[in-house]
Amino acid sequence: MSISQAQPPSENARDVHPSPKSPDFKVPAGAVDAHCHVFGPSHKFPYSPIRKYTPFDAPAEKLFALRDHLGFEKNVLVQASCHGKNNEAMVDCLKLAGDKARGVAIVDPAISDVELIALDQAGVRGVRFNFLKRLVDPTPKSEYLKIAERVAKMGWHTVVYFEAEEIDEIAPFLESIPTIVVIDHMGRPDVSLGVDHPQFERFIKLMAANPNFWVKVSCPERLSVQGPPYEDVTPFARTLVERFPDRVLWGTDWPHPNMTTHTPDDGLLVDRIPHIAPTKALQHKLLVENPMHLYWPGHAIPEGDL
Repeated sequence: MSISQAQPPSENARDVHPSPKSPDFKVPAGAVDAHCHVFGPSHKFPYSPIRKYTPFDAPAEKLFALRDHLGFEKNVLVQASCHGKNNEAMVDCLKLAGDKARGVAIVDPAISDVELIALDQAGVRGVRFNFLKRLVDPTPKSEYLKIAERVAKMGWHTVVYFEAEEIDEIAPFLESIPTIVVIDHMGRPDVSLGVDHPQFERFIKLMAANPNFWVKVSCPERLSVQGPPYEDVTPFARTLVERFPDRVLWGTDWPHPNMTTHTPDDGLLVDRIPHIAPTKALQHKLLVENPMHLYWPGHAIPEGDL
């Protein structure tokens, strides 16, 4: 564990919402927030020296408080680029959470088997490949594929983050990954084009052609042109939930790094769930069954009031 001076946030960084609303929508028992982060505290877990941004600290205790406020039981922690390949903050949070959290790491291609086993024992169940150039420097796809081949032997999956306009270029690489592939934030569609645009139809076809592909119907606050309550994103998420009910996940993306337009209210985000998953059966798959199968295989799945 590293100890250093606290690192001040970037000038345009936003702190977490001071008082998110209590959701009107009650999530089902056993619900999982399947995409969130922890940041710092930076005096204890310094940010990467090659990071593209410095967030406000968002430590484990704040995440747990939000989890309980929103009514969720579990979290999936996704390593963010500001901490780079040092997963210490996330692993510390996993240990504090016990069986209530799992993790997705960012790892170096040279990581040892001993280090991978340690991450697995801490609760990590996947690796993340980030292709957003504004967030990370590029890594050759061949290096990513070597990582995927190694973690496949451990039963892990791969999470991939890319922009919609890159889909044709990146599709062959995604189809070569020998694990379940979870695509972040609906592949970041340009919602101004509309749900029937060829860009989103291409994504639908990619999902349909690859039964090992899953998708997170998350981050309407990043994709919306209209702003809260993000109605313009709803048709995209609902289409994916209804077309691929067994391969969708949902998460808050707390604490919403790099948001420049506004600070999202996580209670409002929860209230959008019945708009994208309109039946109790779909809600239970999205929030309970699917994340439990992926991150807690073999565990009992709470039954929904279906």
